[in-house]
Amino acid sequence: MANYPSIKDRKYSSRKEKWHEIIFGADTIEGRRFDIWLLWLILISVLVVMADSVNEIHDEYRTELKYIEFFFTAIFTLEYLARIYISEKPRKYVFSFWGIIDLISTLPTYLGLFFHGPQFFRILRIVRLLRVFRVLRLTSFMVEAQGLGSAIKKSGAKIIVFFGFVLIIVVVMGTVMYVIEPPEAGFTSIPRGIYWAVVTLTTVGYGDIAPITALGQFLSAILMILGYAVIAVPTGIVSVEMSQQNNMVACLKCGNAHNDVDATYCKKCGNHLID
Repeated sequence: MANYPSIKDRKYSSRKEKWHEIIFGADTIEGRRFDIWLLWLILISVLVVMADSVNEIHDEYRTELKYIEFFFTAIFTLEYLARIYISEKPRKYVFSFWGIIDLISTLPTYLGLFFHGPQFFRILRIVRLLRVFRVLRLTSFMVEAQGLGSAIKKSGAKIIVFFGFVLIIVVVMGTVMYVIEPPEAGFTSIPRGIYWAVVTLTTVGYGDIAPITALGQFLSAILMILGYAVIAVPTGIVSVEMSQQNNMVACLKCGNAHNDVDATYCKKCGNHLID
């Protein structure tokens, strides 16, 4: 952490601003330490949840695991409240993606005091693991993720049209198979036929429903071949958008991935792009 300055070397107008730099920032020694400790707590809490899902461990260490979970919940709750308090715009943080994730990470234990269904609450606890990406501050990875997200967003309309077409195919094929196949084959209703069409088109092939007529088997073969397009077409659409983004330069400071390839400064933050 020698490459990171200390908050002692900086001047802050208030203690609140200082703690904001530690908790939300990642470019100081103290901020990095806070992130690393928080990362370890998240990983350990997830391991505890995994261990608690094993019946033998849960039965033998039920009480210990319960207290450990309360310990982690208390820490995450205090951290969540601290983030709200020191945020410049608390409401914006609360309703942001990571604000919601932080809230969800504290809810399962509290909800478990009033409702039954611990298996469902354990699933919610795993959401804490998503915070690993924010805690690590992997800027280069975040830039690549932003580029992928941008490509998917730009391809959204085409992908929606394609999957709409796929939906029409499975509905039509499921209905046709219900008409031409006898009930003994498993096509007892149109929804069952649609289920078979989805399984066949995605090349999963459970085999619990299978056509027995020659026409049905012929249509199945056609649907299986079309199934490769379900993977190939969306992949091709997104790949084209990503290839077009190769002409863009990403800023490692703010993560903006939409700078022109010949740009010297980031159009968002003004950071110097060329060393």
